Amino acid sequence: MYTHRAMKNDRALRERVKELECLYNVSRILRQPDAGVDELIGLIAEALPPGFQYPEAAGARIQVGKSCRQTAGFVETGFLLSAVLGGAGESAGRVDVSYPARIASRDPAPFLLEEGQLVEKIAGEVSLAVARIRTAEENRRLEEQLRHADRLATIGVLAAGIAHELNEPLATILGFAQLVGKSAELPEAARRDVSRIVDAALHARDIVRSLLAFGHRAPREETVCDVNAVVAGALDFLEPRCRTEGIEVRRSFSADPLWIRADPTEIRQVLVNLAVNAMQAMPKGGRLSVATAPAGDSCLLTVEDTGVGMTREVLDRIFIPFFTTKEEGRGTGLGLPVIHGIVVSRGGTISVKSEMGVGSAFSVRFPLLPTPATGEGPS
Repeated sequence: MYTHRAMKNDRALRERVKELECLYNVSRILRQPDAGVDELIGLIAEALPPGFQYPEAAGARIQVGKSCRQTAGFVETGFLLSAVLGGAGESAGRVDVSYPARIASRDPAPFLLEEGQLVEKIAGEVSLAVARIRTAEENRRLEEQLRHADRLATIGVLAAGIAHELNEPLATILGFAQLVGKSAELPEAARRDVSRIVDAALHARDIVRSLLAFGHRAPREETVCDVNAVVAGALDFLEPRCRTEGIEVRRSFSADPLWIRADPTEIRQVLVNLAVNAMQAMPKGGRLSVATAPAGDSCLLTVEDTGVGMTREVLDRIFIPFFTTKEEGRGTGLGLPVIHGIVVSRGGTISVKSEMGVGSAFSVRFPLLPTPATGEGPS
């Protein structure tokens, strides 16, 4: 005779089988090599309800950082089983399984003890998977940065070598053209032509100097300077042009001086170049925001605009010499590579975030020196 106890055992066995199948399905999802966090938690959320006592009524939700995926049947009710993911920041989150309020008419305590253990187990597995994905993403990002830095270093050496080779013949052309231009017997038409030669040679010399700066080969003066003072002076020079072009300039400087060891002319060049690029990205006006602040052992300079923004393809190439999106005659494609060389040669870093139609934000960091009261100050 089939007893009540046997029925109960059969039911318990079926529930254990469902839970094991759920764990197996989740483990199979976790083994997908190329799945991102969003895809992963979406698939796991869909795999959870079949493992519970009332799968047709159960709903699941998984949150990891800012990502959240839930099934169509998930509702916020008093019938909620939760487990917290072990992690912090972008890896923090939780796994929730819920039943709608109507489940009380069938079972006032719908969750089994083993189901609580199931949710805890899955939360642990999701935590490990998210940590692996975050680590892999960070490794890929660092590898790309290293490859990019290596490419720039190689291009810098090549550019500096070319610049040195061009320097001597260029100086000869410029010198003789200037001598010819001083001749009193030179016809006016020829004088105009010689003037064009001089102008072209001077322009070429500026390009050569930019190449040398990109390759870290140009001679520089070094002193201890306050970034706030240098940036403020450069903005004073740029603000009249910004007003003419309908661009609002917002300043937000550190209350205390930010001392760094650098050539003030180079820091001014970094700010002016970034600001001019920002202005050109706002042909119909906008807002240019320049801020300085201490950031740990670094000085942070931020230049942000509300311009047209850049695509991912452009962002990947902006520090490569001679790459430009500007019209012919409006740029040489050396501005950003040069300031990249300046920043890196000073032990700093430069990064950019951009979104099409929203704008761009450049973040420049330089090693921060102690304040004059506690250590080294301006000389």
